[in-house]
Amino acid sequence: MKYNILILLMIFTLPLVAQNEPTKSESATIQPTIMVIPFTKKSQDVRRTLDNNKQVRIAITLVKESFDNRGFTTVDFSAKLKEMELRAAFTSDNPSDIKTEIVRYSGADIYIEVDAQMVRDASGNSAQVILTGYDASTGNSLSNKVGFSNKFYTEDFGKLTAKAVEKISEDFLNVMQSKFSEIIENGRFVAVEFAIGGEDDLTMSSEVGEDELPLADMLELWMEENAYKGYYHIQGATDLKVIFDQVRIPIKDSKKRNYTSNKFALDIYKSLKKFKTIEGDKLSVKKSVKGNTIFITLSL
Repeated sequence: MKYNILILLMIFTLPLVAQNEPTKSESATIQPTIMVIPFTKKSQDVRRTLDNNKQVRIAITLVKESFDNRGFTTVDFSAKLKEMELRAAFTSDNPSDIKTEIVRYSGADIYIEVDAQMVRDASGNSAQVILTGYDASTGNSLSNKVGFSNKFYTEDFGKLTAKAVEKISEDFLNVMQSKFSEIIENGRFVAVEFAIGGEDDLTMSSEVGEDELPLADMLELWMEENAYKGYYHIQGATDLKVIFDQVRIPIKDSKKRNYTSNKFALDIYKSLKKFKTIEGDKLSVKKSVKGNTIFITLSL
């Protein structure tokens, strides 16, 4: 059965509830949910890092308090870690994934990695604190600051850490607020890669609908309708792949719920599942999301 292209477009272009643009007053009142976490190297265990490094625990507490004092909603990392441990949500042989899972499970919009080190030399002792803020949905860096306390002949590294955090927290918070306001106004960037995955005759040049538009063109029409404020950019297109390297999506939907790259991928998935070729064949659709990149595989 053949479909008129207008009907096909109506099926494929599902209206996304997330596309409502925030007003200026809404942009001013929407605040991110923030979680402050310890910095760990790839092979380090996050629980061991938190338990064994008093300076990191102090720095995390102080940074979290700074956000609390500004009226932000914060998520307690230690509490989430304990909760996930009780639920056995991860295994100890996969330490690099624990942090990722906690961030995802927390529902935070932004997470702040904190690293704190003690510096000792003949002229005195000091603390170094490194703060790095990330968009939880995409993993993109939002703010970076390094702070040092003054040098003193003291072993009270808690106070030194507090001094180092105090020096950089205001600038760090201001940059974070500015970047988050930008995201509210303009959306965040994701990349979307469409690829042909089967051994059938489907290609990006396969004609779709009664007007016989190529599949690649139909994907672009969908992106034009559903990208936030209509902004997208195509990196390249072949018979087997179409890559949108920059697509804007909103940070919240119309009900003020988090709108993540995974939810955008789900909207693509639901639309493509209803998509049919001119021969009436439905597309088989598979999706995966890694950071801020969405992978969609199509076949018949």
